[in-house]
Amino acid sequence: MPRILIVDDEPGIRQSLKGVFEDEGFTTETISSGEGCLEKVAQDSYDVVLLDIWLPGIDGLETLRRLREKSPHTHVIMISGHATIATAVSATKLGAFDFIEKPLSLEHTLLTVRNALSHRRLEQANDLLRHQLEARFNIVGESIPTKALRKQIAIVAPTNSRVLIYGESGTGKELVSRNIHFMSNRANAPFVEVNCAAIPEELIESELFGHTKGSFTGAGEAKKGKFELADGGTLFLDEIADMSLKTQAKVLRALEEQSFQPIGAPAGVRVDVRVITATNKNLQNEIAAGRFREDLFYRLNVIPFFVPPLRERREDIPILARYFMRVFSAEHGRGPKEFSSEALDMLVDYSWPGNVRELRNEIERLVIMVQDGMIQARHLSLPNGAGTARASTLYEARAHYEREFILSKLKENNWNVSQTARLLGLERSYLYRKMKTYGIEK
Repeated sequence: MPRILIVDDEPGIRQSLKGVFEDEGFTTETISSGEGCLEKVAQDSYDVVLLDIWLPGIDGLETLRRLREKSPHTHVIMISGHATIATAVSATKLGAFDFIEKPLSLEHTLLTVRNALSHRRLEQANDLLRHQLEARFNIVGESIPTKALRKQIAIVAPTNSRVLIYGESGTGKELVSRNIHFMSNRANAPFVEVNCAAIPEELIESELFGHTKGSFTGAGEAKKGKFELADGGTLFLDEIADMSLKTQAKVLRALEEQSFQPIGAPAGVRVDVRVITATNKNLQNEIAAGRFREDLFYRLNVIPFFVPPLRERREDIPILARYFMRVFSAEHGRGPKEFSSEALDMLVDYSWPGNVRELRNEIERLVIMVQDGMIQARHLSLPNGAGTARASTLYEARAHYEREFILSKLKENNWNVSQTARLLGLERSYLYRKMKTYGIEK
């Protein structure tokens, strides 16, 4: 049941509004001062606060300012008998949902409160959907490479810098891009994805920049491009190396000018877009072969991310397998299954050329096809002979990959132990112990 708080120093108004809202089924409380309002909000939660501007003690605007700090999700409707445009503007800037004047129309006041409640429900639904979406795109794993990746995302996400994500197919480059978006100041704006390898060359320009009606054969109606759809948010260009040189030139110009011209349009369109790109190719080799523009590379490669293949973070495999088991069991209405130790060993030993995507598909198949409550080694559909050459024990294999990863990060950071520890999300002393354990020296 919605909770309403009425803040007004006139007893008649308080009682009149309280009666109206209680007749409508709302839980309603009243208070006569701004100080009292702040105390009540500190003790309880309210969906809507009706707040008079002229109050004894601190006035309504100051109460509103403090209220927004204490309870930013509460919708506040300002009421006043001496309203001015300047006052209304000030209230709006401070975050008031609406502004109504005295003498109050009870019908109008009730309608305004209902609008505020509808808006609040919509915000709550959006928050729920967003949290569910964020949970779906969690980066799962506790290996040092995965922890380092999450740490790097947390550092880079709040900025507007362009990011170029490198990694083999199926490693989770899109997942990284979505996490950067969700953790950025653009999280409430659109995230728009374009797979450059999946769009025919003759359509890619229209897809990115849009077109006007009749601008080319088949353009039966105007269409906004992905750059415009992502305005204020993030544009993710996946498999950027598969874009033609002609389109690369136009993307470069759009990045430089933060504007572009739709096909057939008489004027350009300005946008505010953060661009994140990804590739599974070596762009330096592509540049040397004349297939990728060097100037575009330097525009995109402001902050490079490297998503390691699954074979280099093997201790994540059991965690990912159990995670996908929970997700797909819930999705398909099946009871979650356990993994035998032999089955887990086989999953860990396999080289996973398709990376996390291949593991994800394998677990979904097991959820659907295996009737037993325990996944055994015989249930796995891994290719014969496709596993890695394993060490004598699983511990040795994991230690080998952890050592190689730490060594590579130390080299990337010019053997600066403090900086490397920071990027890996580790204490400096812990990294030193790991280096000593693995015999790592400059």
